[in-house]
Amino acid sequence: MNETDRALTRRVGKLPHTRADDGLKRLTASANHSLLWLLIAAVLASRRGVTRRAAFRGLAAIAGASLTANAIAKPLFPRRRPAADALPNWRALPDPPTSSSFPSGHAASAVAFTTAVAMESPVAGALIAPLAATVAYSRVHTGVHWPSDVVGGMALGGAVALATRRWWPVRPTSPATARPHADAVALPDGNGLLLACNPLSGDGGVDPAEEAAKRLPAARIVSLDNGDDLVAQLESAIDRDTRAIGVAGGDGTVCAAAALAAQRQLPLVVLPTGTLNHFARDIGVQSIEDAADAVSRGEAVAVDLASVSVNRGKPRPFLNTASLGGYPDMVRLRERWQDRWGKWPAATFALVRVLAAAMPMRVRVDGHQLKVWILFVGNNQYYPRGMAPAYRPSLDGGLLDVRYLRADLPLSRLRFVLGALAGALLHSRTYVQQEAHSVRVDVLGQPVALATDGEVIQTGSRFEFTVARRPLVVYRPES
Repeated sequence: MNETDRALTRRVGKLPHTRADDGLKRLTASANHSLLWLLIAAVLASRRGVTRRAAFRGLAAIAGASLTANAIAKPLFPRRRPAADALPNWRALPDPPTSSSFPSGHAASAVAFTTAVAMESPVAGALIAPLAATVAYSRVHTGVHWPSDVVGGMALGGAVALATRRWWPVRPTSPATARPHADAVALPDGNGLLLACNPLSGDGGVDPAEEAAKRLPAARIVSLDNGDDLVAQLESAIDRDTRAIGVAGGDGTVCAAAALAAQRQLPLVVLPTGTLNHFARDIGVQSIEDAADAVSRGEAVAVDLASVSVNRGKPRPFLNTASLGGYPDMVRLRERWQDRWGKWPAATFALVRVLAAAMPMRVRVDGHQLKVWILFVGNNQYYPRGMAPAYRPSLDGGLLDVRYLRADLPLSRLRFVLGALAGALLHSRTYVQQEAHSVRVDVLGQPVALATDGEVIQTGSRFEFTVARRPLVVYRPES
């Protein structure tokens, strides 16, 4: 290895002097302390969606790669850097590093960031990759690393980036599966569609009703003012010409419209203009254009609609999730912090914060009495297993995903945190996960808050969750 390193370094040293030399020196200096990658991450994070997730994953990978390279690998594998006379003086850096040469921290950070970004956004990763490769090569070109140092750093950075999937799963790009609904009516230009638009849900102060009117000019649009009752407004606007109900807003607004659509046995149209758009992403509607195209062509699927009855009251539908105990508080904290930190880091800190202050609930789950910290019920099976639920591969499985954290085991909170840090919650006794067609939860103490699709709706002591017999028809473009 040493002979190969020396031979390659001598070959690099014989390259002629060009203007690229100064450019490589400036580039390698710009990557000191990962400043170059921090700047690119700031640009990627300036927009919501996949690029923001890519930026946060990239920063997490850089942190892991830098810590591993500088705090662990360099002390374990001390190595002299190339001699000062190995390359021409005009290539030397004015302030060369003096730490161990192996591995290259610059190469580790460059590849860690690029690999992590590519996992979320292949296009962004492909654009950054040439820059990362140039930074890695610049360490040899300027004489501060041997070629094997750079190769070792690249391997380390790539491994750290891939390891982030253990704690931070990559969301699939393909939509969840669902039963095709061949009888959906095509509504050209939205003719026959009654569409409710929440003007506060648009990104950047843009009213989604304006874009909806451009894409679906024949639709009847109801604009919701702050505090308006969506269901009441839609109920009063429905007439004999209404063939579908549509909604532009966040998950809570979508859930309310879905409940009315199910009641009236009308198909649902979802325009993803909310903050997170969990249901729209799972169903495969990424934009208003996607929804408009599906409506005009009559492309739709049938999906499960779950419901919960509180204190034996009328069942209330939900599309995504329902939760008891500290989970609603965790969701609120996560949504408050996730724009700044990213969803998974924010979820982790929110969960730790809630668990630290939580009081256990005494409950009876399908007749089995126990104590829990939080309880979660998902409409269909969520993935990943043994971690915080992130996405659904199927929307027509007919099952509820039931998860809870037990509070009746010694050191249950500590055991949960250690299991989460190790990525091994599925094997922890404190974390219970199961599937069922229905589940009944009786709270044996003070009534607790119930949240559905991210919004707290009411408190109660008896909760009965089930999957509705009749599916909900939702327009989505054929893949």
